[in-house]
Amino acid sequence: MILIDTNILLYAVNRDDPRASTARRALESIINSGSPWAMSWSIVYEFLRVATHPRVFPSPLDVESAWAFIAGLIRQPGCVMVAETMVHEETVDRCIMEAPRMHGNLLHDFHLAILMREHGITQIFTEDRDFLMFPWIEVQRLPNG
Repeated sequence: MILIDTNILLYAVNRDDPRASTARRALESIINSGSPWAMSWSIVYEFLRVATHPRVFPSPLDVESAWAFIAGLIRQPGCVMVAETMVHEETVDRCIMEAPRMHGNLLHDFHLAILMREHGITQIFTEDRDFLMFPWIEVQRLPNG
């Protein structure tokens, strides 16, 4: 299973971004593969925050359009929404031992990395290089072109 990060979703929905068509095709490929794939609620809310923000997103979406995009993904048969489980504390302890220098803005990505480990997800589809610091994660990036 692969977790799809916020930036891929933002590229896919942002027609002004030069990566838009590549991100859409890659996202559609994952969704149509028949294999399960994952998102988290923190990814959903980060997407909604950025996609509707006029100073961050070049052509911001209204919240209804942004939610419609996300809801369409969540309703796909292969989508798995990951969240904290009863072993979250133990998983945080283990991850802090393996990536001890987490601080500030890295903690959002660290949270996703912890959720991935908690759910046995080893791959993330992202353009965020910060995920390379987590030894239990394999980063998949957008194909060139």
